[in-house]
Amino acid sequence: MSARERRGPVALEEAVAGYLLFLRVERGLSPRSIEAYRADLRDFAAAAPRIAAWARTPEPAQRYLQTLRVERHRAPGTIRRRAAAIRAFYRFAFGEEVIGVDVGGLLDLPRQARRLPDVLEVADVERLLEAPDPADPRGLRDRALLELLYASGLRVGEAVGLDAEDLSLEGAFVRVLGKGGRERLVPVGEPAMAALGRYSDTVRPAWLARGHVAPVHGGPLFLSARGRRLTRQAAWMIVRAAATRAGTRGHVSPHTLRHSFATHLLEGGADLRVVQELLGHASISTTQLYTHLTGPRIKEVYARAHPRA
Repeated sequence: MSARERRGPVALEEAVAGYLLFLRVERGLSPRSIEAYRADLRDFAAAAPRIAAWARTPEPAQRYLQTLRVERHRAPGTIRRRAAAIRAFYRFAFGEEVIGVDVGGLLDLPRQARRLPDVLEVADVERLLEAPDPADPRGLRDRALLELLYASGLRVGEAVGLDAEDLSLEGAFVRVLGKGGRERLVPVGEPAMAALGRYSDTVRPAWLARGHVAPVHGGPLFLSARGRRLTRQAAWMIVRAAATRAGTRGHVSPHTLRHSFATHLLEGGADLRVVQELLGHASISTTQLYTHLTGPRIKEVYARAHPRA
């Protein structure tokens, strides 16, 4: 008899609470990620039958996912995320002997076609970067932010989370704390460093003084005019405003610059492992998405460059 069987059955809600504690304490996930897991698993726990069957068979989870698809008309991406959260929870529960059956191994994830990210042409990126008004202090900040996003491929949360001490003007790099608390050093090109230097020298000191906040680690790198750390929403609006001024077509977001950064590097001959490290991807399979995107362009380069193409 296993330790689990001797202790008796555990309620689904109790098992979920234990998993969330594991994610916070052992895995060190961010509050935002834990909240997403909590919302998904609590919805499953509320819908699943309140009997021990959840611990023995994947049927309650399968019925729940079917309900999301047929009755609630959830998007395929949402259903897949919920299924992944449920399977990860089941794997934890089995590993901790909360349940005696590897239910997660019996639960298949719904298939989802890979959506290729939106990528800008180099000329479109250049117009977008030049869109902010250089005579306006906000324009200098916006140019510095846009240049950094494209030069480094940072996620928008990583960029606005930077402190002044994370930027090395002499070394031309930024120190980034990414997902899962993983730290990486990302080089930054000369145009971006020049824009960051102009903003840091002429605009940021006065704005930082307005905030009346102790500048821990030098204070936030990117500030609002009131001296507060720039928010993700504000950064998103800066990108959209620049795209509108530049006449860029389609949906443009901070992540578009990240996608463009990765794609342009690979088109220029960068090694996939290097791009993985720069992006902060835990798995190279995530980075490999960009190889599908650059395939047609590789053919164009071959046709243009090979003497017997």
